[in-house]
Parts: sequence; structure tokens; C-alpha cells
Amino acid sequence: MNATGAPQRLTGQDLIRLKKHLSENLMRALEMESIPAAQRTTFIQQNIVRFFDQTQIKLPEDIKKEIFKQVLNDLLGFGPIQPLLDDPEITEIMVNGPKKIFVEKGGKLTKSNIAFDDDDHVLRIIDRIILPLGRRVDYDSPTVDARLPDGSRVNAVVRPVAIDGPSITIRKFRKDRLQVIDLINYGSLTHQMAEFLEACVKAHFNIVISGGTGSGKTTLLNVLSGFIPENERIITIEDAAELQLQQDHVMRMETKASNADGLHAVSIRELVKNSLRMRPDRIVVGEVRGGEALDMLQAMNTGHDGSLTTVHANSPRDAISRMETLVLMAGMDLPLKVVRQQISSAIDVIVQQSRLKDGQRKVTAVTEVAGMEGDIVVLTDVFKFNQTGVTADGKVQGELKPTGIRPMFTPRLEAAGYKLGAEIFMTGKQSDSPSRR
Repeated sequence: MNATGAPQRLTGQDLIRLKKHLSENLMRALEMESIPAAQRTTFIQQNIVRFFDQTQIKLPEDIKKEIFKQVLNDLLGFGPIQPLLDDPEITEIMVNGPKKIFVEKGGKLTKSNIAFDDDDHVLRIIDRIILPLGRRVDYDSPTVDARLPDGSRVNAVVRPVAIDGPSITIRKFRKDRLQVIDLINYGSLTHQMAEFLEACVKAHFNIVISGGTGSGKTTLLNVLSGFIPENERIITIEDAAELQLQQDHVMRMETKASNADGLHAVSIRELVKNSLRMRPDRIVVGEVRGGEALDMLQAMNTGHDGSLTTVHANSPRDAISRMETLVLMAGMDLPLKVVRQQISSAIDVIVQQSRLKDGQRKVTAVTEVAGMEGDIVVLTDVFKFNQTGVTADGKVQGELKPTGIRPMFTPRLEAAGYKLGAEIFMTGKQSDSPSRR
């Protein structure tokens, strides 16, 4: 690099080395001088200006500003992806190695023009995310689940599992908590469905939200949990805490990864078992994906009514099959018929959440678990989404409407004080707004 007054022509690699040099030196300075958080931005800016003055490196102002912004993001944010995290329209960020970053916006995937410097740069940002949470990722433990300070869900994978370099997937956390009216306005469900589900939650029915990855299960779980009365004690159990319950009496629990020796992990199953000793009125499990399904069903069958959870499945019938598989993972040698009886007696409602081909997220079925006929769990659709076509621009068309069938548990709803009008279950009718009993 020359020291003349003319701006210098630096290669991309030169700029990367310059930025890395600044980041490393400023990080050491921040740690040694214990700069308060409120003063760190000013401290970084002053030191970068001093660096350019002392070295007499002449760069165009726009490049200097870009270097300052990138160094600031590296030291105080999450590197190159910080602008993506700040963009409220982006709902998901996928880093497939340092040079391939994709985002989801409006339900559509696009490639971003943002990039990391190299694999080490991605690894530094992964460490920035997971170290405050006491988690680790390395050759022996190459995958990790974590969350950002705002609650966004993070999954990271490194070599040797990630062949093309370290990967980060971030499901962004909405700062404004969605209400049921928002889902109605988005077309995710109807007033009739909202009124019915509100009654089911308040009447202490056990509800499973079924859906694929990214279909909006957690969002719907958040909305339904909002119907739980304020005077009830709620225990939430999650792999990475992201539920946004607004009630006052909420006890939140999160799993714990094992330490460097592979010991002292705390699983969802252990937390479900422990929650039963905590006098819960409601147990809300972010997602069942293992043997904890058996403990959850037993809790539902032994007086802990009103529980809510989610499960990965593509239809209500698939959700039953998935629950069967998860129960068998508990290691109990139970006959399949007994497992199905446990499921049919524990679960009252399955709500199917789907992500359509055009990116829309909808409740595509609300289904009653109506008991057993022989060895089969009987399911009855109360509401159903019927797709009618696709527009020229790829938008899925269809209608959410009741099937005309009243659920068999209607007397239980009425006994709990929720007498729903016949119009809720009639095709072609629509209630004006969810009930507020």
C-alpha cells in the first residue's frame, strides 16, 4: 500500500485483510478497556478514523463507510447477515457456506448479494451466537440449535457434516406478536375457525398443531396460547425458546445441550416429566419429536387437560401416524392398538397448518379426533381448505369453509360454557368476529 494522497486501488482480498485486521485489533481493545455497550459504536468509529490517519491509507469515502459498517456488524452484530436481520420483511436467512446466502421474503426464496469472507468468518459468527448460551459446535459435535437475543431460532452445521462449509439457518422472530385478527386478515383462517378454536382452548381441549417445516406452526401455537386465561399457570417447554406468551403466570423451560464430555444434557422428555411436578394448569410443548410424546399423552390422559403442542406432519392422519412413531421411540413395548387408544383418548383436535406452493401459510384443516373404530383412530374434519385452482401468476386459489359436520365433543364444549351457534358449522356462512367469552 502506498502513502500518497491519491486513493489506492485495493483488491478484494486486500480489503478483506484490512477489515479482518481492524476487527481483530478493535475486539482486543474493547475487551482490554472494558468499553460500556453504549459507547462501543463511538469507540470503534474513532479508532477506525485514527487508523486511517496514522497509516495514511487513502480510500474513497464510500469504501471507508462500507468498511466501518462491516467492522461494526462484525464486532457488535452478526457480521454480513446483520442487515438481513434488520430487514423486517425477511422471515428466514439461509447461509449455505460463505458465498451463498439466501433469504425468504413474502414466502419466496431469493439469493442475496451479501457474502462472508471465508469459512472462518462464518464460524466466528456462529460462535458469537452460541457461546453466550453455553452451547458449542465443533468437529465432534457439528450441529447446534440456538436462538438470537430477540428470540429468532438458529440452526448451525459445520464440517465434517456440512460439506461445502459452515451453514446457518435463521428463522426470524417477529417483534410484533401476531393476534388472531392478523391471521384472519392474512387469510390463514376464518372468523368461524377462530371462534371454534378459541372455545376449544378455553374449554381445556388438548390440541396438536400439525404441519411441515416453515408452515407457521409456532406462530399459530403463539396465537392459540393467547386464548389461555390469565389466571392459569402455564409451563412452556422448548428446544430453543421462541414462544411469546403474554400471560403473567408463565414458567418457561428450555432444553440444555451436553457439555464437552457429552454429559449433563437436559432433554424435552425430562422437562415434560418435571413439569408434572410444577402444578401446571397448561403444558405447552413447542414441538414433540421423540419419546416425550408418550409422557405428553399420559399427562393429557391424567388430568392435565388443555395442553398444546406441535408435530411435523403433512395431514391430520399423518399426525396420528407420527405420534404413534414418537410414542414407540420412548422405548416402551406397547401394542400399536394401545398406543392408538392413548392418542385417541388424549388428543381432541388436530389443526393442520400448511405452506402452499405460492408461499401462503394457511390452516388447511381443523379435525376432531373422534375416538376409535376397531384398530383405527377416527378423524372428522370440522373445517377444510379446498383448493380450486392456481392463477396465472402462481397464486393458489381456494376456500376455507366448514364441512357442515358438528363435532362429537360439542356437549363437552357446552358443558364448559361455550355454546357455539349452528352458523359456525354451516357451509356458506361466516361469523363476524371471534367470540370473547
